[in-house]
Amino acid sequence: QFKLIVENPDKPIASGLQVKAIVEYTPKCAEDLQDKLTLLVDDDIVHIPLLGLIPYCDLEIEPEVNFGDMIANSKLVTKEISITNHGTTSGIFRVSYDGVVLLNIQPARGVVKPKSVRKIQVAICTDVPGVIKEMMKVELDSRGYAEVWVKGVVVEQVLKVLGVSCGKVLKCINFGPLYFGTSKTEKIHLYNESPEHVDWVAVLEDNAVGGEMGTDLQGSTDAVLHDLSLKKKDVDVSTLILCVPNQGTLLPYEKSLITVCFSPQKFERDFEVNDASLIQDYVLFLRFEAVGERGGCLQDLNGGATANTKSYSRHVDLALMGSGFPVILTFKPGTAINFKACYLGEQTQVVCTMKNESEFLPVRFSFRKTAHFNVSPERGILKKKSEKEVMISFSPRQIGTFEMKQVIDIIGTGVDKDNVDVLKAKPFHQIYLTLLGVCKSKRTSVVFTINPGLTPLISNATGQFVVRGAGKLSDTAPVAILKSAQTQIHTHRKNRNCKDDALIAFPNDRAASLRPSEWNKKYRTIFTKTERYYYVDPEFAYTDFERLLRKANKKHYIDFISCLRQRRLEKKAARQFYIYNNSVSIGIKPAEGLKSPNISITDFPKEKPEPKMLPSDDNCMLTSRKLAAIVSKSTNKGVWSWLNPMPFSTQEKEDCRLTLTHKQLHQIFIGPSTIDFGDVCVHSTTTKELHIINNLSVHIWIQIQVEVAELQETSPLSQVVPPLTKTHIPVVFETATVGMFKNSFSYKINKQHVGHVLVVARAMPIELKLSAKELILTPVPGCLAGTEFRRTVRVCNPRNHPAGFTWRHVTEDRKSAFTIKPTRGSVEPYSDVECEVVWHPGFNTPETGQFILGVRKGNSINLKCSAKVTIH
Repeated sequence: QFKLIVENPDKPIASGLQVKAIVEYTPKCAEDLQDKLTLLVDDDIVHIPLLGLIPYCDLEIEPEVNFGDMIANSKLVTKEISITNHGTTSGIFRVSYDGVVLLNIQPARGVVKPKSVRKIQVAICTDVPGVIKEMMKVELDSRGYAEVWVKGVVVEQVLKVLGVSCGKVLKCINFGPLYFGTSKTEKIHLYNESPEHVDWVAVLEDNAVGGEMGTDLQGSTDAVLHDLSLKKKDVDVSTLILCVPNQGTLLPYEKSLITVCFSPQKFERDFEVNDASLIQDYVLFLRFEAVGERGGCLQDLNGGATANTKSYSRHVDLALMGSGFPVILTFKPGTAINFKACYLGEQTQVVCTMKNESEFLPVRFSFRKTAHFNVSPERGILKKKSEKEVMISFSPRQIGTFEMKQVIDIIGTGVDKDNVDVLKAKPFHQIYLTLLGVCKSKRTSVVFTINPGLTPLISNATGQFVVRGAGKLSDTAPVAILKSAQTQIHTHRKNRNCKDDALIAFPNDRAASLRPSEWNKKYRTIFTKTERYYYVDPEFAYTDFERLLRKANKKHYIDFISCLRQRRLEKKAARQFYIYNNSVSIGIKPAEGLKSPNISITDFPKEKPEPKMLPSDDNCMLTSRKLAAIVSKSTNKGVWSWLNPMPFSTQEKEDCRLTLTHKQLHQIFIGPSTIDFGDVCVHSTTTKELHIINNLSVHIWIQIQVEVAELQETSPLSQVVPPLTKTHIPVVFETATVGMFKNSFSYKINKQHVGHVLVVARAMPIELKLSAKELILTPVPGCLAGTEFRRTVRVCNPRNHPAGFTWRHVTEDRKSAFTIKPTRGSVEPYSDVECEVVWHPGFNTPETGQFILGVRKGNSINLKCSAKVTIH
């Protein structure tokens, strides 16, 4: 099969020249050949090997696909495996798999070019926890079958609550007894025991079974049942429990330190009850769950999830227990204390006994400062079931009857919302005592003396009555007599005819000033009516010209301000004129002259309070009742059916650019998280709804990303959802491949937050069923001869796609005595069609026959028919 083409030289070859030889290889069979070529050079012999190789493909595949540890979150995890062709020709591969775990293998067959690598994608749906160890068989060209193992472990997303000191799993935190208004904190670790990160949020379950909201568990059953009717059911438990932080992200196998604070509060009653009976026990549940887990509650909207598509919940519950007690202090001789009457400068004392009636907690007290009363000691601690004597002193500093309110502050530990880790001592409760005391005055005789003048207000006091001590008190007190205005005995003759416009000057006002208070007024003395002497210093006083100049300057500013006001009023009047100067309005004010009706508060209908939106405070807790209230408000509005694929308004654009927190994302419900189409027929179109409920006060933008061909008809893929609104997007499933379908599509909220939805369906072929596979025809009495042998059979369609059918005889060589009508037709989804079979009797006609029901693009069914003839 080798051929040598050469012209051997007859003479020696000179240096620099060459001889050319050609070797041709023509294979006649698919096998490799080996030979040699002999070259004679003078006396030397050179053997040149000849190899003839057939072109071949050399395919090689990796023996294992290891997915590692995965989370059971119904996502589709994809890995790639390589097929390498080391040969010189293209090779074909085929993948076959019949394991238990559903694998999406793309492509399942193909061609690998020479010296190249082909990638095969193997996808697993992580919906059920377990260990995956499956085998694929790959048929390689020229290699036979190769085994490829698919391995992996699907685990649940596990959150655990651990103790800080012990490191063990915590199921319950018992805060113990606390006074109403005080706080106590406990620290825990939230641990992510899974190989993927998790976004978590804390939710208070205030409507969980087994929870208690202020019930006295130590009381009798009748007392507890009676007490339940007295408590308000709309208590906000977020004021009782504080969790910081209450949202966050945990990396794989990471711990986060969380502070839980318990602050019991006393319920308000409709009527007064004994404080000693106000013991309130609390049992609450704090749930740490993954963001978006509440979407599982929408499973029932589309028929729910099957057992194979069950959504595994990723949360952990922590029970919180605690008790609230009132401060019970008793006082002897009582809360109203009377002191003996005393004089100014004296002191009376009363011993008051304080007793702490609590059996569980001590009391730390502090007396506030109160005028005329002193307390010793002012502060202290009363142990449980103990008492202490306090001395209260009455030391009046003025004369009178005193009824003072003594405030006693009860000190406890309180928490600051800005820094929960630090507990501060602060007063949380006040107790009031009424202190009654009388301060008497000693009687002293006072004799008045005569002062010949008056004391003006502008001068220093001369002869003013001053109360002094009893030991230094004089027998007389100075007074002034002003009766000279009724006589003119002391008036000079030249002053008796003076005008009455003069002002009277006090006798001793010379000490104030010699300058007159007003330059244009005259002053005369009170007795002789002599004009008062005054002196004006020309160095400091204004001249007449200066006074006129000041007056003109003041008038200038007054006129300027008045002009501005007049101009403003004119502009306002002009605007009013243009407003009312039109053909529609004639300037009549609405409801002018009408009297408002008398409306009572009872006339207003009682409206149910609107559920409040959750505040944006980071320390505010989410509660199950609040979430249910806002969901009810959003769902009761009706379905938003407008198509709004992109934000257009300014408000929508601003809202859709927001980065939402974990708590805000937890209030957006998109589900169900698993859409199960059930059994569907190939080539059929099935639609289920993806519900979207926006419980936020802002717009959100939902964008769906569909990559699989079976869901390409889903529309719309983008929608802007208004605040507090629900809507839905139709998810359309259509396939031409029979088998189990399990895939997922993703969505984005505001182009940032990614989620996914699992789609599950079982694609079934087109199929029709018969009500009976064998018919026996008997004669019917009363019918015409030849028509009495007839019977009907029902053709049922159990699928969701119309199916066409055709009847034909099994043997086509001769005419059969059995006929069936209709011979062809179509059966609508989930319905049936009746076909009539008739046997025509005759001479030598067969009594049995057989039909074949042929389903278009589907199965075939045989129907056996026989006639039962009775001869009398």
